[in-house]
Amino acid sequence: MENKVTEKEWEMLQKATPALESSIDNEMQEAHDSIDNVSDGSTASYYELPNNASELQHLISHKNMNAQMGEIFRSCYRYGIASHSDQLRDAKKIKFYIDAEIERLETWSK
Repeated sequence: MENKVTEKEWEMLQKATPALESSIDNEMQEAHDSIDNVSDGSTASYYELPNNASELQHLISHKNMNAQMGEIFRSCYRYGIASHSDQLRDAKKIKFYIDAEIERLETWSK
């Protein structure tokens, strides 16, 4: 079966082609620009400390962390150096709170 295009259809396609090409070019440029703005992991703005942050609680508040995430953050920071908590205890605490956070997300974030 042969597809045939009428002369009128061909003219419409020819008129539409530049607009389509321009649209595709714009979309490709936007995609390219977004790739150029992707962080390499070492320069991302989300790694910058907020002004006047001088302790962990400032960072926890700035990032609006919930209780589980705050405990994980604190435990990671003091990992194995607090007199009351060795590395194994800290690791178990981190696991406990991450499991609680996963359960919270799976249960309540639907």
